[in-house]
Amino acid sequence: MATSTFPTMTGAVGISDVATFVPDIWSDEIRAAYEKNLVLANLVKKLTMKGKKGDVIHLPAPIRGSAAAKAENTAVTIQNNTELEVTVTINKHYEYSRMIEDIVAVQALDSLRQFYTSDAGYALSTQVDSDLWALGKTLGDGTTTWVHNASYYIDASTGLTLYAEDQVVDTDIFTDDGFRALIQKMDDADVPMDRRVFVVPPSLRKVLMGIDRYMSTDFMGSPGRVEKGKIGELYGIDVFVSSNSPVVETAAANAAGTKDLRAALLMHRDTFILAEQMGVRSQTQYKQEYLANLYTADTLYGTKTFRPDAGFVMVVNN
Repeated sequence: MATSTFPTMTGAVGISDVATFVPDIWSDEIRAAYEKNLVLANLVKKLTMKGKKGDVIHLPAPIRGSAAAKAENTAVTIQNNTELEVTVTINKHYEYSRMIEDIVAVQALDSLRQFYTSDAGYALSTQVDSDLWALGKTLGDGTTTWVHNASYYIDASTGLTLYAEDQVVDTDIFTDDGFRALIQKMDDADVPMDRRVFVVPPSLRKVLMGIDRYMSTDFMGSPGRVEKGKIGELYGIDVFVSSNSPVVETAAANAAGTKDLRAALLMHRDTFILAEQMGVRSQTQYKQEYLANLYTADTLYGTKTFRPDAGFVMVVNN
């Protein structure tokens, strides 16, 4: 502790002395902004690794057994499987940093700090959501592209059809028949009826709002728990809108049509995993050599497809 007697100033409190007090406001605001912008991340299986060491999570994925007929005077049938596992690697570390000089801190309005925290929250949450959206390529037998056996579009002539590049035309739009056909594929895959979600881009929300039968309470569902991005309910499936839905095929790359093609996801909440080892964190440090505060927000996490059979991509015209 430094002390002095007035008028000596060796004991004065400067910005570097109270730097530990600065993160409180920043931290609260960045967490609020981060949570506000998350959509898909709130609709998946979430694991917390906070405070735990290691970089890989091992999740048991046992194989289902089967019933065997019991014959009279015979022993039961013993089942034995080599059970599987799913591993989630914590390897995604993203940050957002700003160097704020003292003159800015003195002269700028408080709204500048609010912009930076909001912008940091948006940037980090968008990155998390983008990584989760990219898992759509791994559904079914997929690996690295959107072309796989769990990726579909609605052909204007033939209905629900496997997606392929240079195939979707402008008149291939969403229909109720096509949507019900995709729901049937979930049913056929024995995906649990509860906790299903349909995440759509804004362009598909516009189409849904133009279908008369979807505007009734029978289809949109009665008001209930409010969730970020939720716009209603169709056939017992919660419907969410996300502006972060990725472009599957650009208009320039699509020889058949003139519009960008974007992804919608029909999935169960256990289809994808988001494992957070460090939730969004906010820190500041005073840099005397720059007469500025260094502000950084960061997060550490991993993503993985847990049930590739429990999700389907619907490619739609944007």
